[in-house]
Amino acid sequence: MNHEWLVTILTTLTDWGYIGIALALMIEVIPSELVLSYAGFMVSSGKLSFVGAFLGGVIGGTAAQLFLYWLGYYGGRPFFIKYGKYLFISEKHIESAESWFERYGTIVIFTARFIPVVRHAISIPAGISRMSLTAFTLYTFAAMLPWTLLFLVIGMELGIHWEHIEVIGIKYIKPLSMIAISATCMYLLFSYYRHKKKA
Repeated sequence: MNHEWLVTILTTLTDWGYIGIALALMIEVIPSELVLSYAGFMVSSGKLSFVGAFLGGVIGGTAAQLFLYWLGYYGGRPFFIKYGKYLFISEKHIESAESWFERYGTIVIFTARFIPVVRHAISIPAGISRMSLTAFTLYTFAAMLPWTLLFLVIGMELGIHWEHIEVIGIKYIKPLSMIAISATCMYLLFSYYRHKKKA
């Protein structure tokens, strides 16, 4: 990790326990992989319980995306073009997320969580398009379950070397991305043939 100040923020927040984990995930500045791997380290060192860290991760990750959803809902695209840089969301992120959302529909709210670049901003077009809040929350919550579990366990295995998650995590994110893309395509094919059959 090059930015020591991010690690300082992370360790300070997680000193607050489970609420700190949730808050750290709600701050888009800190990668969720880093937050969860550190939480895993805290679990392995006996400072947190696995269940508590897991719940804190899922709830915090879901809340972070709901925040972006509401900004998209009320602020629209112009808001992020103007202020997105303060949330570390570039116009490239927004354009990629919009493209995925328009191409694959609401299911991408789940699968895009495992795809780099897109996952950082996919909640924005969902808010802009006024996607059902219930559906958005359910998809997001469901995606946070395996994501949180994966990086908590990796963090527990890494122990004091939890900061290396940025390098090690790539080995897991790449296959997850391929699975997510394949699952999205299969869903679209299934939906296409089902509708064609009904017609």
